[in-house]
This record gives sequence, structure tokens and C-alpha cells, in this order.
Amino acid sequence: MPVSALRGLTAATFLALTASAAAAQTPMAFTLDWKFEGPAAPYTLAIEQGFYAEEGLTVEISEGNGSLDAIPKVATGAFPVGFTDVSSLMKFLDQNPDAPVTAVMMIYDKPPFAVVGRKSLGIEEPKDLEGKVLGAPPPDGAWAQFPIFAAEQGLDMDQITIDPVGFPVREPMLAEGKVAAVTGFSYTSSLSTERLGVPADDLTVLLMADYGVELYGNAIIVNTDFAEANPEAVTGFIRATARGWKEAIADPEAAIATLASRNPASDSALEQRRLMLSVEGNVLTDYVREHGMGNIDPERFARSIEQTKTVYDFQSEPDAARFFDASYLPDDGSLMIE
Repeated sequence: MPVSALRGLTAATFLALTASAAAAQTPMAFTLDWKFEGPAAPYTLAIEQGFYAEEGLTVEISEGNGSLDAIPKVATGAFPVGFTDVSSLMKFLDQNPDAPVTAVMMIYDKPPFAVVGRKSLGIEEPKDLEGKVLGAPPPDGAWAQFPIFAAEQGLDMDQITIDPVGFPVREPMLAEGKVAAVTGFSYTSSLSTERLGVPADDLTVLLMADYGVELYGNAIIVNTDFAEANPEAVTGFIRATARGWKEAIADPEAAIATLASRNPASDSALEQRRLMLSVEGNVLTDYVREHGMGNIDPERFARSIEQTKTVYDFQSEPDAARFFDASYLPDDGSLMIE
């Protein structure tokens, strides 16, 4: 056989194998709950470093517009996987009991739900919210938990003026003094307000978890129809995601660099701070250090449901197994963080 023909055969074989490998990849569109900011870096890092590809997955990531935006995207099947606040998921499933969606991997063992206010506008502790204007985007996960925070702190809701601001104007309104405080994620609203020129020492961050709110935070959610048909893909996605978080913790600068193409206007130094605030405050808790990423403490989860009941009337008795399914978590030690 002529050398040229052999070369042609080799090239054709290579292309065939490449096409076959590509065809074998399972596509998994992934929706965030928010923008391409620091805490999204572990996922973009996992994409750029090929962690998902090594699991046989083709992952495309999209930004979101709040927890309440992400859940229906996954429930309808528009996205097989997403990222959202578990407490919001509980309420969604209570109102849509047949929706094919559940949480499969806890990321924020300690939720970042917070009230961020300005000391110069009189906000230093929860009671200071009375008599003030609070900016609260309706789809915001932190706003969804505010009634529990208010109840735990004995706040008189009639004395707090709620302004249902939009996400794009939330921090600008706080920076301009049009609201005294806002609900949001601790690392998002605080740093975004700083970026608008408000000194860090003028900001008060009231992390709801420090004021009696015993809830979990955000988790990876899946469309259950997709998961039942592709269980190995879901487990692979979880394993690659944990790997992304571990690598981001080890080298946050490299992780933030993978955000650049998706958010060219971002401030790398600020986003690295935001990432590490999420790691230190929400992800790498004592429980996670001991047990690894992804799972939940059943007793605490039960308490969080009971706490949710104090401010939300479930239409039917809530079933913890409906809200979180640990069966897709890998058992090969890949979730442990050293």
C-alpha cells in the first residue's frame, strides 16, 4: 500500500475515533443561580481543565438570575443540572409536587444568605432594620429566607419598608443611600457595594446563619428524568465538580483566570476575594472537612425543614428524601478535601 494511502487511512481512522469519542460524550448544560463571579470559578476551572470531559461529559455553563430562576430551568429539562438554594427548592416542590427536580450535591454547607447594610445609614444589628428601607429582589434566595431571620430576631415586619428592587440596581441603591440595607449573598452584595465606592468599614454583613437561621445553602440540582436515565453522568458531574472546587481552593488565582472569557469586565482581584469568602464562609466548614463535600446531616436537614415550617405553610407534609437524593454521590473518596 502506498505511503500516501496509509497516511490517508491513518488520518481517517483518527478522525473516526475522534468523532466516536465526541459522540460518546454526554451533553450536560449547567445553569448557575447567578453571574460569572468568583464562586462560579470552580465550575469554569473544571471545564477548562477537562475534569468534566474526563467523566465523559460535555458541560456548557450559563449564568442565572437568582435561585428562583434556576429551579424551573432544570425542572422543565431545559438544563439537566443547575445550582440553587435548597430552601427555595423545598417550596418549589411543595407547590409543584410532580416536578422532576431534586438536589444531589450540597455545595454551601453554611448558607451565604445575608443582610448587608451601611453603618452610616444606621445598620449595625438586626433590630436596626426597623424603621429603615430594605432592598429585596423578589427572586433572591436570601430574601426568601428573610422571614425566618426576622422571626428568629423578633423583628417587627410592619416597621420595615420593603423595596422590591431588581438585581441590577440592588447594590447601586445601597451605595447611593436609597436603601439602608439589602438582602443578598454575603460575598456578592458586600463586595459589589465596595466596588461602587462604599468603604468596607461602612458595611455591616449580617450572615443569617449567625442569627438563628439553621438552613442549608445552595446545591447542585438535577432533572430527575435525566438522572434516572443517566446515573453515571450525574455521578461523574458531581465528582468533577468536587475536583473543580478542590483545585480552586488550592490555586484560586488560576481558577479566577478561567472566568476571564466569560466575564471580561470582571476585577480578578475582587473576584478572587469573593471566591475565597465563599470557601471560608460557606463551603469548607467543619462538617465538610470531616465528611467531605456534597452530603448533608439528616438531623440538621430535618431541623431546617421544621424551621421553614415556621414561616411557610407546606401544602403537604414535607419529605426530606424528595428534596435531597444522596444516591448519586460517588463513594470513591473523591469528595474528601485534605
